[in-house]
Amino acid sequence: MQGIIVIVGFLGAGKTTFLKKMVSEYLNSKLDPFVILNDYQNANIDARQFLDLLEPNQVNALHGSCICCSGVNELRKQVNSIPKKDNSVVLIEANGTTDACSLMGFLGVGLGDHFLPPIQVSIVDARNWQKRGYNNDLEASQIKVSSLVVLNYADSVDLERLRRVKTDINKLNPSAKIEEWKNIDSSFLSSLVPSKNEPEKIDHKKFHWSSCSVDLPDPFSSEKLKHVIESLPSSILRVKGCTRLDKDSYYSYFERIPTGETFIRPYTGNLATGPKLLTIGPGSEPGFLQSLLAD
Repeated sequence: MQGIIVIVGFLGAGKTTFLKKMVSEYLNSKLDPFVILNDYQNANIDARQFLDLLEPNQVNALHGSCICCSGVNELRKQVNSIPKKDNSVVLIEANGTTDACSLMGFLGVGLGDHFLPPIQVSIVDARNWQKRGYNNDLEASQIKVSSLVVLNYADSVDLERLRRVKTDINKLNPSAKIEEWKNIDSSFLSSLVPSKNEPEKIDHKKFHWSSCSVDLPDPFSSEKLKHVIESLPSSILRVKGCTRLDKDSYYSYFERIPTGETFIRPYTGNLATGPKLLTIGPGSEPGFLQSLLAD
């Protein structure tokens, strides 16, 4: 039987980093992981970063729709297309505004008999838990049917804040295991069982945001990139993309998470999508992004 682990969490909580950690550990344990990534736009940018670890047939991207509703049939189709294989696991990364409760209800129906019931793992940024304003309900709902809640950045907050976060999560989902990032490895996931919670759902419209992507010059000035990112309105909570910067011979992946922090690192995959800038949140309009690039 093949396990299915669905990774959810708010934008920028650390889902992709956690996914990479699990993939590496499964490979070291002689298990074959299969990865499916979902994002609003160009999920291939993230997916191709896994090709230095996995074969192309082990990585799939699903974008242009949300897997908690309109994209669930395509997700189920991709899962069922994965070959029946001993010692393998399917890892699904949902986009950062997924309706996690609906996703688990939909995904658990119509899967092949060789798959175990899906298990959900939620990644929580301990620094910013329930500091999302209007989006607090969305963040809270993403842990309600999780079997495990992983606290990222737990070492960046004081003990009182960490205690408060754990207490909040326990009230929302008393059956979930709550663990700090440093204590989690792939073997820990094997002990999890699907959640039986049936929480009250929030308005599904809260989970669907505007998004868009535009082409970037290749190469692109790092100073100009900084200007573009800083000029975006605060309503745009997620920014990411990839291009060559300045005189670099290699591509760089960049992202801005909801805290406002920006990270740039070398991109190890094959950039088949071409250089792109992607944004998620109100104000994500191609014309607006292109005007910033033209300034």
